[in-house]
Amino acid sequence: MRIITGKLKGRIIPIPKTGQLRPTSDRTKEGLFSVIEARAYLENTRILDLFAGSGNLGFEAISRGSTSCLFVDSETTHIREIEKTAKKFGVENQVQTIAMPVETFLEKKYGRFDFIFADPPYDLFMMEEMIELIMNGEWLAEDGWFILEHDKRHDFSGHPKAVFSKAYGRTIVAIFKENTEDF
Repeated sequence: MRIITGKLKGRIIPIPKTGQLRPTSDRTKEGLFSVIEARAYLENTRILDLFAGSGNLGFEAISRGSTSCLFVDSETTHIREIEKTAKKFGVENQVQTIAMPVETFLEKKYGRFDFIFADPPYDLFMMEEMIELIMNGEWLAEDGWFILEHDKRHDFSGHPKAVFSKAYGRTIVAIFKENTEDF
């Protein structure tokens, strides 16, 4: 995995060898960030990367101007690798990490975020519940976006707060916003 553009362009993000990751492909990541940058600014934003894995999405956001990213993953091996990568990239002051199951994390409060990325296992039992927790739980900043990667077993295009849904190969990216009229 490589950073596509920005101050870290071309840097390689190591993938932890835990056998538990399905990193967002470069094609999906490029499409997703094109949608974001056509409609919003990443400059000076606060990011939450749930099911962070290698940190692929959060590091791309930092590279494109986000001020900070909180990475959450249940695997301590993934979190340690993200911390090493942040140090290697010289952005450790912009990165926070939490090794905790996302379900437990969402029961707490860590403030509001401009963009929340979630790339959970496609068979996550609480996919619908997670959307409701984030959209109704004071997690998003006033004009914040919740971006969820899922597969064809789920269809959130009819959700009242869904503003975008597009397939990139077998991955579908769904975007949710509180104010659906300004997308």
